[in-house]
Formats: sequence, structure tokens, C-alpha cells
Amino acid sequence: MILTLCCIAFTLWVIAFRYRRRQIYKLASKIPPPKNEMPIIGIAHKFIGDTEDIMNKLMEYSYEAMEHQGIIRGWLNHILYFLILDPVDTEMVLKRCMEKDDLHRFMRNIFGNSGIYAPVSIWRRRRKILVPAFSPKIVESFVDIFAEQTEVMTNKFNEQTKKGNFSAWPFISTYTLDAVSQTALGVRVHAQSNPQSSFLLSLNRALHLVCQRIFHLWLQPDWIYKFFPQYTEHQASIKQLHDFTDEVVRKKRDELRIESQNKSEVNIAYDLDDYKNKSFLDHLIKLSSKTDKGYTDRELREEVLTLIIAGTDTSAVAIGYTLKMLAKYPNVQQRVYEEIYDIFGTSDRKLVKEDLLKLKFLERVVKETLRLFPPVPFIIRKVEENITLPSGKVLPAGSGLVICIWGIHRDPKYWGPDAENFDPDRFLPERLNLKHVCSFMPFSQGPRNCVGYQYALMSIKTAVTSIVRKFVVVPDPENSDVPKIRVKLEVMMKDVDGYQIALEKRIPPSTTNVITN
Repeated sequence: MILTLCCIAFTLWVIAFRYRRRQIYKLASKIPPPKNEMPIIGIAHKFIGDTEDIMNKLMEYSYEAMEHQGIIRGWLNHILYFLILDPVDTEMVLKRCMEKDDLHRFMRNIFGNSGIYAPVSIWRRRRKILVPAFSPKIVESFVDIFAEQTEVMTNKFNEQTKKGNFSAWPFISTYTLDAVSQTALGVRVHAQSNPQSSFLLSLNRALHLVCQRIFHLWLQPDWIYKFFPQYTEHQASIKQLHDFTDEVVRKKRDELRIESQNKSEVNIAYDLDDYKNKSFLDHLIKLSSKTDKGYTDRELREEVLTLIIAGTDTSAVAIGYTLKMLAKYPNVQQRVYEEIYDIFGTSDRKLVKEDLLKLKFLERVVKETLRLFPPVPFIIRKVEENITLPSGKVLPAGSGLVICIWGIHRDPKYWGPDAENFDPDRFLPERLNLKHVCSFMPFSQGPRNCVGYQYALMSIKTAVTSIVRKFVVVPDPENSDVPKIRVKLEVMMKDVDGYQIALEKRIPPSTTNVITN
């Protein structure tokens, strides 16, 4: 009798639940689903595998969306998501749907309400303080730090030239961590000298565990997650990251307070601070002091920790893929070297910011690499009210959006029949004719786009230049113009094999052997 009553109660609850959501079901039925969607669970069973399986499945869905005018829908149990890769529709949703999806709550365990993950009500205030810290004048002042840290990296690479293939990831990720820690916090963590640093290990482990929770539904409820062994690692990793950053913020506050007290009246009156010696944290504290709504210590920790983690992985991933492209396409590598040689010759002088402006072909190589292998391949947003897209499709309130940057960048509709080909010269001014601003968005678009795009581009170009000046990335030619790399999704899209390459010491041409373009 009790079992019968429970069954009746459950049936009535399901009927009521579906009735309240009848509009969602009606609108969802008008948009094509992916193949092999199952009743009740939808496509949830497709995300049981590892991070490579998950990325492969999302790629498959991206191609299906291309066949259905840039949009498909999928159910993860009772949760409805739309995968969008039409750039016109994308522009609208990035402007209209600014709230992050609920899945970002797992990222907030690490970053709190930083600018990337904060609700809109918090994000607006923080963005106003954050944007001035990324002014060109400030970002350009960091080139010396990039150059200094790439010198450490290339010295480490010297030890690998006789070992054949090796994973470049530990070297490039510790370079970017050293560079971003010095520029964001004003501290040296010496990760390149100590790849097993607790901060770096905690960072990588935390991101891996977060990605697990996002795609494995059984790990999402907090009360269940506490019973899994990953929970202890998760908490310990986050504590390590928070404690380190909190200590740096506290010391920096004290340092700036003492500096302000000792500053002469002339310096105060004319604001003679040397911005070239200031980190992002310095600038954020200073910018915060100019308003009664400035950052608290906790907010400073959240913002600079986000800068560190995003800056470390984003730049490292882009550098890694660029090196892989230079190995796969030796003719491209040769052109990159010729451009570098024209600037530096056989000198060993340090790179300066003016040099970066002259590296036009390298910039095209980096952008083409970012097109095919965007570090962040997907953006997830929440639909809070019904939205009619330019394409005519209607997205119902209460659903979620997966904006597929990976698919947008490979859509033949906007990039032509050779969209999958690696062709840096497609970014030549006379050839680049993007039909829409969102056709190329490796660092997002819209009001919540990444403020650190120029910072990342400078770091990437500096690193690749330093490597190519001293080493040949040993050719491992691709047998077609379509590069094939196994990738996985761990918040960022990373190479499964850790960016395996081989390096040889470069023998520069003699002064009598002129290199021509």
C-alpha cells in the first residue's frame, strides 16, 4: 500500500513538474537534437568517459550543429542546453545572456566572485576597477618580465636537446606561471626552478577536479561529493591556493601603506609612481583606493588568483599548440625564423616591446593557432528570459547555453571550404574578411570578454620568439593541411600528450648568408 502511494505521488510530481515546464519542452522540440538522444537522461550518458572522450563528443555535437543552421539542443537529465555556433546568434546571446550558467558554481569554489565568474550585479562594479589595470601602458611594461622569464625557460630547454621527444608542458606552464605571478602579484614563485612547487601542483589538481564535477553529474551535489576521495584533494588544493594568495595580498597592502607614508609631498602631488615596477595587484589596490567601493582583501585575492590561473593556462596552452604547428609545418617555422632574424640578426640582445610590433607573420601564426585550437573552446551562459535569435530560433527561459568557440572557428560557412586547414596567411589584412565580429573570438566577445587578450598575446609572442631564436622545433610534418592533435577538456582545451616536441640548437646563418623573405 505504501509503495503504491509513493508511486502515485511520484507520478503526480512528475506530471506537475512537466506541466510547469511545458513551454520549455514546446520550444525545445522545435530545435533539432543530437543523434542518439535517449529518453529521460537525454545525452548525459555521453559524458561518462575521460576528458578526451568528453571533448571528442562535444566536437561531434559541434559538427552536428553546423548541419542544423548553427544550433542543436540536448538534455542532461532534466536540464536543457543549447549548443550555438552561429556568430550572429552568438553576438546577441553574449550581450543578452550575461549571467554565467550554474555549472560555474564549481569554479567559484576556487575563484569566488571574480570578474570572470561573478553574477552580473557583482561583475559590473569589479569590471570598472579591473579594466584600467589592463591599459596598454601597463601591459606593455611587462614585456621585460616576459623576456626575463623566457630566458630561464630557454636555458631549461638546453637540457632537452639531446633527449629526443619530450613534453613541453612542464616548461611552458612554469614559464607562464613565473611570468604571471611576477606581473599579477609582484612576487617570484620560481616555478621553473621547482616544477613540483605546491602552488603549481595545487593549481593543476584543482582545475582537473573541477572539470570532473562539471561533466560527471553524480559528483555535482555537494553532500554526495563529500563522500568521494576527490573531495579531500579538492579542499586541500583550494586551501593552498587561497592561503598563498591571501598572504601575498596582506604583505602588498602593508608594503604600499608604508610606501605611501614615506612618499614625499612632491611625489604625492605629481603622482610620480614608476608604473613600470608595479604589478596588477599594485594597480588594483591603488585603483580601489580611489573609490569607496574598492576591492576588499578577499576580492583582491579572487581577482589576482583568477589572473594567475587564467593567465598561466591560457598562454601556456597557446604556446604549446603554436610549437606543435611549427613542428607540423616546417615551412611556416622557417618563415617565422626569417622574420625574427630580420629583427635580431645574430645578436643575443633581449627582446623589447618595439620588437613585438614587427613580428607580423608570427602574430598571424599565433592567431591561426588560436583559431583552430582556442584555449577556452566553450562559454556557458544562462537564459533568464525567452530570447528570439536573429536566426528565428527561440531559446526558453530556464535553459542553458553552450557557445561553441571551437565550432565557430571551424565553420565553413564563415571560414570557407578550407576552414579546417592551418593557413596563417588567412589573417593577412587583404585576405581577412570576417563577415561577423564573433567569427573569431579566441578570448570571447561582448561585455564579458577577456580583458587580458593583449597581455596573453604579448606573452605568447615573446615566448615563441625566444624559443625559435635559439632552437629548431624538430619537424614532424603533418601529411595534410589539416593538423591533427588529440585534445582533452580540462576547463582549457589541452593536448592529450602534453605537447610532445623535440628541439635542436639552432645554428644561425653566417653573416655572408643573407636570409631573404
